[in-house]
Amino acid sequence: MASGGCEVHRFDPSIPSAYIHEAERFRHHRLSVDWRDPKPAIAPHRLHSNTKKLKTILNEFGHWKIDVLKADMESAEWKILENIILEGIVEQIGQLVLEIHLHWPGFEVSGNDSSVVRYWYSLFKELEYKNFRLFHTYKDISKPQMFLKKEIFNASSCYILSWVNTRWT
Repeated sequence: MASGGCEVHRFDPSIPSAYIHEAERFRHHRLSVDWRDPKPAIAPHRLHSNTKKLKTILNEFGHWKIDVLKADMESAEWKILENIILEGIVEQIGQLVLEIHLHWPGFEVSGNDSSVVRYWYSLFKELEYKNFRLFHTYKDISKPQMFLKKEIFNASSCYILSWVNTRWT
């Protein structure tokens, strides 16, 4: 995408440097997207990683839209998706590609199986309400066949879902 003229930012808390400028339009940041901003008293103890809400990152970079957001958030996707919907950031995204994990409810998501599924479903319905349409799905068959800690034949604990904002300009 960078070679095609797009500005690309990659957020990965495991990179050795806080910032790497790989090419003219390709930048790596030792940062991860979270559903909450860190508390100042806790942040100094996390020297090798930094987490921020997507809204905070956009404000700091001076960006007001994201053409494509591709994210693997390692089971934090549900709370992060909820946050970007609640803060109105989702309307600023043209295409959303999420890797979702179904083997357990996810960070800070609790309740019985049916309430967890209702919560997940409500986030997908909210995307639909915000004019996002699912256009591609991919089932990662290399992952365990688990759904909420139960083995399910011909399922996967990991899917990649791609949506497009039909009101994107």
